[in-house]
Amino acid sequence: MAQGTTRRAFLGGCALALLSTSALAQSMGGAEWADRFDASMPTLQNLKSTQPMLSPETASQTERAIQTYQQIVQRGGWPTVPDAAQGLRLGKRDPSVTVLRQRLLVTGDLAQNSGRTDTFDSYVDGAVRRFQIRHGLQADGVVGASTLQAMNVPADVRLHQLEINLVRLRSLSGDLGYRHVTVNIPGAEIETVEGGQVYSRHIAVVGKIDRQTPILSSKITQINFNPYWHVPVSIIRKDLIPKMQKDPNYLTRNKIHIYNGKGRELQASDIDWNTDQAMQFQFRQDSGPDNSMGSVKITFSNPYDVYMHDTPSKSLFGQDARFHSSGCVRVQNVRQYIGWLLKGNPQWPSDKIDQVIRNGDRIDAQVSPPVPLYFVYITAWENREGIVNFREDIYDKDGLGTANMSADASTDSAAVTTASQNDSRAQDAIYAKQAGLPGQQVGTGYSYPPQQGVAN
Repeated sequence: MAQGTTRRAFLGGCALALLSTSALAQSMGGAEWADRFDASMPTLQNLKSTQPMLSPETASQTERAIQTYQQIVQRGGWPTVPDAAQGLRLGKRDPSVTVLRQRLLVTGDLAQNSGRTDTFDSYVDGAVRRFQIRHGLQADGVVGASTLQAMNVPADVRLHQLEINLVRLRSLSGDLGYRHVTVNIPGAEIETVEGGQVYSRHIAVVGKIDRQTPILSSKITQINFNPYWHVPVSIIRKDLIPKMQKDPNYLTRNKIHIYNGKGRELQASDIDWNTDQAMQFQFRQDSGPDNSMGSVKITFSNPYDVYMHDTPSKSLFGQDARFHSSGCVRVQNVRQYIGWLLKGNPQWPSDKIDQVIRNGDRIDAQVSPPVPLYFVYITAWENREGIVNFREDIYDKDGLGTANMSADASTDSAAVTTASQNDSRAQDAIYAKQAGLPGQQVGTGYSYPPQQGVAN
């Protein structure tokens, strides 16, 4: 069983095993809508998944998903769930439930022998939760706005999304390391992997759309306990100066000090906050429970000046949309995460980690050997259990506009194909260059250029 706290969509590392894509394709076999309602379906069961998102098999599994979604598209895709379905939950009765059933049936989230009633029964509740799990949403069984939007992304767009991500997955199909960490940016999800199995999953908070978390590969080398926060120049410009213009006591209240180039501390009154004068100085926040990095900073070499860290803003981890940072990655349940990172350092047993955090001691610990780290951008894949997963393309790197896809989208399929291929070629070249990943020839006719990574 995978250890650790996961996002609500797969608590405890558990996912629900859906009908595999091959079984789904076979069950569809020329049946009409009415026939599919009464067709048999393999029993759905709970599965405690320890399989990582990225594995040597993920690319080939995703190829299989592409074949299945090609069949779905050829058969007309799935129906659009009406707006009237928003807010539906267990026990509700509404005509739109019938359409909801049809939608969930096509992708195997709903058992084919679950009936045709317009009542939101336990079958539909379970199917909605399965759908939410596959799309990285809060698995509450309620057809909320995010769930409805994800359901109404057209089948051909989902197919193109799988094709685009296959390129990325092939570049990540090599040896990532016996122990490594993967951060999937659009899913705001972190996996620690050891020996091909997930050790723990953690919710993340990643960069806002205008302050994106970069794609990269590196190695985690150091843990900083109870760190100071040295405010990045971008945040001084975008955040601190405007806040000081509105509230002259902001720095004092947040225990942020100002230093000149010689290390001498200045007073806030020494600076003209109506200009860019503050950009000349260094700003440092004291360590402590209110520090912006919380109790821990995880350090790795990279050209973007980003890092992973704890946070005092724990409530953000419970949201479906967790894109609130300035590019760094905030980690839920950071104590377990750093405990795993420091497992190879005998000087840092778990009780010492707890004591240092509790006492507020400013200490650094070496991660030995360094642990490979990958910030990736994967929005569609099939895992070893045959479950097809999607995440919202929050940074629009797929070029398909799924972040703003409406229920009544009527884009010509051929136009979408051409545009997505053109956009994805440019985006994926950038992707590989940023991540420093080796190239492979792919089915769409283009490949990642081999690049030197930033790992050290």
